[in-house]
Amino acid sequence: MSLGTLVFRYAAFAVIATIANLGTQRLVLAWDESAVGFALAVFMGTLVGLVIKYLLDKRWIFADVSTGLQAHSRKFTLYTIMGLVTTAIFWGTETAFWLIWHTDAMRELGAVLGLAVGYVVKYNLDRRFVFSPPAREAAS
Repeated sequence: MSLGTLVFRYAAFAVIATIANLGTQRLVLAWDESAVGFALAVFMGTLVGLVIKYLLDKRWIFADVSTGLQAHSRKFTLYTIMGLVTTAIFWGTETAFWLIWHTDAMRELGAVLGLAVGYVVKYNLDRRFVFSPPAREAAS
């Protein structure tokens, strides 16, 4: 895959996951606007975005065609672990924007900025640790 195709796909999938994330947050916040509702919105949005991004990345970015519960469990677990660091970037940025400006528009801007930085970091972690080439896995 060319670098241009990779960047386009990865960016498109990040946008899809971001829209799903923020859409989920809006649904939860429409139901509960309290501090607990905010925390639940951020968590649920992150979970939805994570699952969508994993499925898209696995197939279309890393061309991973492995199947079965064992392969998916291992890779999704590693994918999630790599995402913990990048989720901290996302949550921290979104929360900082919310605490500073107290508006949904700025909270979402913080979320988008945090996700953008996080996705760049995450791609590099996933390429190295989650979806490494088979020859590398065999050598490990």
